[in-house]
Amino acid sequence: MGNLRAGLIGIGMMGRHHARVLGSLEGVDLVGIMDPGGDKFNVAGGRPVFDTVEQLLELKLDYCMVAVPTALHLEVGLKLAEAGVHAIIEKPLAVDVVSSNQLVDAFAKASLVGAVGHIERYNPALQQARRRIAEGQLGRVIQVATRRQGPFPARIADVGVVKDLATHDIDLTAWVVQSRYEQVAANANNLSGRQYEDLISVTGRLEGGIVANHLVNWLSPLKERVTIITGETGTFVADTLTADLTYYVNGTVKSTWSDIAHFRGVSEGDVVRYAFPKPEPLLREHENFRDAVLGKDADIVTLEQGLNTVRVAEAVIESATTGETVTL
Repeated sequence: MGNLRAGLIGIGMMGRHHARVLGSLEGVDLVGIMDPGGDKFNVAGGRPVFDTVEQLLELKLDYCMVAVPTALHLEVGLKLAEAGVHAIIEKPLAVDVVSSNQLVDAFAKASLVGAVGHIERYNPALQQARRRIAEGQLGRVIQVATRRQGPFPARIADVGVVKDLATHDIDLTAWVVQSRYEQVAANANNLSGRQYEDLISVTGRLEGGIVANHLVNWLSPLKERVTIITGETGTFVADTLTADLTYYVNGTVKSTWSDIAHFRGVSEGDVVRYAFPKPEPLLREHENFRDAVLGKDADIVTLEQGLNTVRVAEAVIESATTGETVTL
């Protein structure tokens, strides 16, 4: 069997990275690109760059990566499904639940593999955390708290911080603890003057009584990507910028020096930063989708999972708008 023929739609800020990975992915030939804005980042590498999806589809693709603005996900995704082309669509799956449902239905009816590019699932730190949680290292998980803060991105115009950034945290939280959101309550702010929120603070509850807290904004000069998972035996801190995972064990050694006890507590436990291989998350994402298209065992974010994330994101926005807790 020859290499899979892949296409790429959109070579903007994120699409250029997809072009780099797809262009060197084993078992895959990136045969063409579609972007009406042309190859402004010079990533095509001599491959044809088309103005329309229809032109790209003439290359008889096996699958396609969709990295266009969220508002275009439905239109592009439906064209690919109609053409019988497997697709991985950048997160969020679509601009709303209705559109997301349409994509889920279209790919299911065509018996196609569809996935959503929730790249944080492939971060080595979170992969390690999920494995260790599944093995029982934390005991029962009690809380997941995330902080995702950074400067304002000029590239985002069609959604707010909830659907652009908080969808990362919604997805990774449900995935890492293997539980679904039951309710959310949120407060938002808009200080940039644009249509959508640029700050959100979320408190949620997942099945099993797990409490979730998400602080997300586009207002901080400090870029932060931290997930803190607390269980019965201690706490994992995953920094997805550095892919580090640190384990803080519950206190076992009594603090007898009162001055230290004032700021370290009545007891201390071990602190371990784990060493493990750190492959690039985007590469792992594409390897898994390639394998899924080939019918091999693969860990992809399904369209149904992407739909659930959009559903929670819309509940967060509803709560921030109404001031009420929303039950899912």
